[in-house]
Amino acid sequence: MKDMNRRSALALGLAATAATPLLISAGPAVAKTKEYGPNDGKELAPGVRLVELGTFKSDIPAYKSINMVDIVFQPGAVAAPMMMDNDMLCYITAGEFTIKKPDREFKIKAGEMYACAKGTTDGATNTSKVVGIHTIGILIPA
Repeated sequence: MKDMNRRSALALGLAATAATPLLISAGPAVAKTKEYGPNDGKELAPGVRLVELGTFKSDIPAYKSINMVDIVFQPGAVAAPMMMDNDMLCYITAGEFTIKKPDREFKIKAGEMYACAKGTTDGATNTSKVVGIHTIGILIPA
């Protein structure tokens, strides 16, 4: 490695300083929302549809695969509390929801996520005026 002289150090410092505002202003990434028609997927409840996205191999030893789905909620639609058959990670790509778990209720919006544990019950209500989407990774045990 060559020695760094004063000129190289100054150039490196200026480049780092120039890039700092770009890094500071970067916000969390929000996935682009896919638009679904009223008959896409399978109806789970009035105004709530399940659209399968695919199944992928898991590198997590406890899980052999991850089944990805979108749950599409029309404004005001409700998915009544139901028992979770698998552990799941839920990411909100559109809308705002009230989530009901046995021990608590909370609000969540686009760009946020929560987890569901196997054997627990969860329910969701789209409280926004737009179509809401949960993108869910269903963890399939090994």
